[in-house]
Amino acid sequence: MIIDIILINVSILIGLYLRFSLDDLYLRIPKHDMQRYITSAPVITAIFIFVFYLFKLYSSLWRYASVNELISIVSATTISTIASYIYGLIFGIQMPRSIYVISWMLIMLLVGGIRFSYRIFWFAYFWSKKEKSAFKNVLVIGAGAAGARMIKEMQKNKELGYYPVGLIDDDKYKRGKFINGVRVIGNSSDIARIVKKKAIDEIIIAIPSAPQFQKKRIINICKDVKRKVRILPSVNDMLDDVSSLTLNRLRDIDIEDLLGREPIKLDIENIAGYLRNKIILVTGGGGSIGSELCRQIAKFNPKELLILDIYENNAYDLQNELKFLYKDLNLKIIIGSVRDKKRLDDIFNEYRPDVVFHAAAHKHVPLMEDNPCEAVKNNVFGTLNVAQCADKYNAKRFVLISTDKAVNPTNVMGATKRICEMIIKSIDKYSKTEFVSVRFGNVLGSNGSVIPLFKKQIENGGPVTVTHPEVNRFFMTIPEAAQLVIQAGAMAKGGEIFVLDMGQPVKIIDLAKDLIRLSGLEPDKDIKIVFTGLRPGEKLYEEVLMAEEGLKKTAHEKIFVGNLTGIDYNILINELNDFHKIDESDDYAIKKYLKSIVPTYKINMQ
Repeated sequence: MIIDIILINVSILIGLYLRFSLDDLYLRIPKHDMQRYITSAPVITAIFIFVFYLFKLYSSLWRYASVNELISIVSATTISTIASYIYGLIFGIQMPRSIYVISWMLIMLLVGGIRFSYRIFWFAYFWSKKEKSAFKNVLVIGAGAAGARMIKEMQKNKELGYYPVGLIDDDKYKRGKFINGVRVIGNSSDIARIVKKKAIDEIIIAIPSAPQFQKKRIINICKDVKRKVRILPSVNDMLDDVSSLTLNRLRDIDIEDLLGREPIKLDIENIAGYLRNKIILVTGGGGSIGSELCRQIAKFNPKELLILDIYENNAYDLQNELKFLYKDLNLKIIIGSVRDKKRLDDIFNEYRPDVVFHAAAHKHVPLMEDNPCEAVKNNVFGTLNVAQCADKYNAKRFVLISTDKAVNPTNVMGATKRICEMIIKSIDKYSKTEFVSVRFGNVLGSNGSVIPLFKKQIENGGPVTVTHPEVNRFFMTIPEAAQLVIQAGAMAKGGEIFVLDMGQPVKIIDLAKDLIRLSGLEPDKDIKIVFTGLRPGEKLYEEVLMAEEGLKKTAHEKIFVGNLTGIDYNILINELNDFHKIDESDDYAIKKYLKSIVPTYKINMQ
């Protein structure tokens, strides 16, 4: 404040001298003008200090000064100068107008300069005190708004230990240009060369608005340079606002990024037609797929959304999330099991759902191999209970969530899900409810997924465990799967089995190696990969369709439709009733029972 008082008065005096130097070669200020300055100086100084205080010029951390602080200085100086002129005018002691203009410019320059010099001093002091080797050399990919923001954050928060070496951008017009003092030093084809030449420690991909295929191409280049790679989420995953693009939004590369899938295009009109203003029930609503279905359904303003789950913790978390995001959503959490036919009957009788998404199931292959009785009770009879209630209480539509493991199953879980499909196909023949199944493969990030396991193993220093060098799987993201399930439900006419386009199968060993490389490590050198052998009931290759089902295109490019062969509902029910004659502790007897209903099931007794 003392420095400001001095600078304000020095600026006015310089203004006086400059104004009258044109009239007097000896720089003498007329006596009456000097007297006006002396008379008004205390009040003018007080006006400036008061306005500076209001604009918080004495409470800012100037080592972090930026454009906002500069705007505050300009605004405060302008307002103070105008107020000073008005004061002089009112009391008849105003100085020549040119002095106010000159002093206004000088005060901005001196008051702003003294503050921003502190930032420059701190910057120089920090670099002199901290060894450059203590910083990570960072290469930023993307010389746009997001890239500029990342660099600014690194420069502003030196304690984070990031040193931006350069920028990469494929726009040839940006080549050689500077952003916040950092040069655009190449395009994507130069990444490997620059990483080696500039001793890059970490790569940041800052192109949130880029299409997925472009991100995938960049990631595939980066994974070969064996450096830690992090990425900003896409604009679909955050507010499309540069101010939200901060370093703490960076995340590690996920398998979703490696797949490079484009966002699903939905037929919003058809979807809204069967969800809006309807009562929707989602069984297993707290699970990975069930919870995402609920998030997607909530966007279509259902009359009421019913979430049924046996595990209250997940349901409780989802309830809080949905209530926060959708204030007007009519939401009901129901704790109960699909095994409990009486409980289901009461629920359907009370709420009369129009559409049912049946996602409740036991899905972990090795666990179900060891507990086949529970798989049958939950998957088979749970599905039968829900389907019969949907038929009894005239639900308009029923959508079963199935799996590619139901095709020529080699495990208990797959066999039980195949029976679920058979139940849906057979009950549809005589019911007014439109029953359909939707079949897809592994869902990334779901509970028990292999990707979180790999990441945890890498964080712990390895080894990464892969069952077999040739094992491959179809993969899909949770939002992809949920959106396509809802879209398939809109297409349902009854009896179909919808098969989702999973893209090309991916080798699990390749996923493991990619995740290791993108962590800046080298497979089998920094992180060992250990083959543990196929687990009981596990296939090398998954299938999505049986030979007799056929496959036809639908109006949606990502959804295909197949048809199950004719199944008699009454015969199937009689076969299912035979389960109660089996000793529940006899795993082999239960598997033989499943084989009798699903002839394509290959029993595994390891």
